Amino acid sequence: MRDFERGVAFDLYADTVYHAASMMKVPVLFALYDAFAKGRLRPGQTIRLTNQFRSIADSSTYVLDPADDSDSTVYARVGQDVSLRWLAERMITHSSNLATNTLITLLDPAKITALARELGARNTVVLRGVEDTPAFRKGMNNVTTASDLVMLFVALQSQRVGDSTATADMLRILEQQAFNTQIPAGLPPGTRVAHKTGSITATRHDAGLVYPPGRAPYAIAILTRNIADPAVADALTADCSRIIWEWLAK
Repeated sequence: MRDFERGVAFDLYADTVYHAASMMKVPVLFALYDAFAKGRLRPGQTIRLTNQFRSIADSSTYVLDPADDSDSTVYARVGQDVSLRWLAERMITHSSNLATNTLITLLDPAKITALARELGARNTVVLRGVEDTPAFRKGMNNVTTASDLVMLFVALQSQRVGDSTATADMLRILEQQAFNTQIPAGLPPGTRVAHKTGSITATRHDAGLVYPPGRAPYAIAILTRNIADPAVADALTADCSRIIWEWLAK
């Protein structure tokens, strides 16, 4: 945690490396807006949506199953032209894997990782898209740490990812997060939170910016693993979120 208001910080195993799950979608979002800022891409630019991707492990092709995706609605647009801004929104708000893989293919994982490094994320690596089974079997996974995720959100709040307009747009997307059973669940109702969640088997993460009324925000990341029951993991994260909120309120 890093607090913009009081300048205080809290770390507990913050540099432990975790499977990133959908948290890697945060640096993907930032890389997209960096491409917008540098004129390589435009928010309204469209791309033909397809459901076929190439494994980084053996170059075999694979497709995503809508049943395994938290946002099956995007698949209805396959074969159509969709805007990059729309893909970014679905990737963050509903964690669409199809939108994510489309953007990762467009942006290049190496460039996404390089930008994360520039923003202070020392251990985060974006190697591949979602559901690349051959790569997963070889241990080729996206990874991150709590410290890295906090640094990324500090960079966003500090307008180091984009200008004020781009920052406001990214925050707008992150505030529309559909999954709110972790960090927001430990906060007073109605608290402004701009965040992203991620999960795979026995792993649940959440990170973002919390905006207490009348003061500057704080960046927070809570990562869990080896907890089989998602409800237990979510309750733990919500408790940690509440404890941090109460500590900062003193």
